[in-house]
Amino acid sequence: MTAPREQEIDSLSDLEDRITRTVELVNSLKQQRDELVQRVQAIEAERDQAREAARAAAGRVDELTREIDELRAERKQVRSRIEKLLGQMDLLSA
Repeated sequence: MTAPREQEIDSLSDLEDRITRTVELVNSLKQQRDELVQRVQAIEAERDQAREAARAAAGRVDELTREIDELRAERKQVRSRIEKLLGQMDLLSA
């Protein structure tokens, strides 16, 4: 009768070992999941910062484009006024 009892103990011991390994595996997987969640959150934060920087840069580009357009218009007006003055000077010297 000791042989079946030893088999039961061995089976119980094997089951206990498998349960222990399963618990360790589950704990390891939970830890990996937590690490991945943290990495995803960090990446999402970086993405959000990059998007905000891109929005700010786009706003600055629009602002600079308007400024360039204004300066070009101003330059055109100055050129026109100078040409008029030169024309008047030509009339005076003629």
